[in-house]
Amino acid sequence: MKRFFRDLLRSPWLQRALGVLAAEYLRLVWRPPRFSYDPANVYDLVEPAQPAIFVFWHGQHFMTPFIKTKESHRAKVLISRHRDGEFNAIAAEQLGIGTIRGSGDHSGAFHRKGGVGAFREMVQALGEGWNVATTADVPKRSRAAGMGVIMLARESGRPILPFAMVTSRFIRLKNWDSTTINLPFGRGAVVGIDAVIVPADADAETMERLRQQVETYLNEAPRRAYAQVGRPEAGLG
Repeated sequence: MKRFFRDLLRSPWLQRALGVLAAEYLRLVWRPPRFSYDPANVYDLVEPAQPAIFVFWHGQHFMTPFIKTKESHRAKVLISRHRDGEFNAIAAEQLGIGTIRGSGDHSGAFHRKGGVGAFREMVQALGEGWNVATTADVPKRSRAAGMGVIMLARESGRPILPFAMVTSRFIRLKNWDSTTINLPFGRGAVVGIDAVIVPADADAETMERLRQQVETYLNEAPRRAYAQVGRPEAGLG
């Protein structure tokens, strides 16, 4: 019976159904809340920097497709090739976001998980004018920024833009990345932090300093966002 349900959950038709349902649910979450923006002119500041690398934490990703507010904001998101990522990919595509399949983990599993191909595809997408969105932390190391986004910024010459999108109503799971499931009929906040620029000739010391800066900014963004929706305690999750 266990194998039956496992195979059922992996079936393409169910994955597609879940992806479509997830997209419609997220549209419901996005519509009713009163979203605030920090800074208030965040899009005026961001647009001249595009195409850019938008980064966020694992587990805080469900609302990120709505960072795109115009059709001209062409965007692709990195999603794992793992079967569990399939319905996430379908949901993103339903919401008008392109997908790049692979891993941002630059550990020993980088090649096995399709990381090399995904990295090249992200560099190419940025070169063609697409924004790229990806988590900054790597699997099983929540809230610790990896070197992948720093390498991507150095290779592509594009800025890293850390951000957070939160809602006042949510469920937070007790898993490794504290996955947050946003709920409808609350308030919302979008917080963008200063861009991080990685020089093309950045050495190992510089890259490590900038990695720490990205990590600091990504911890600051949700704290500020949750404070704006009246849930300051949630920013520590």
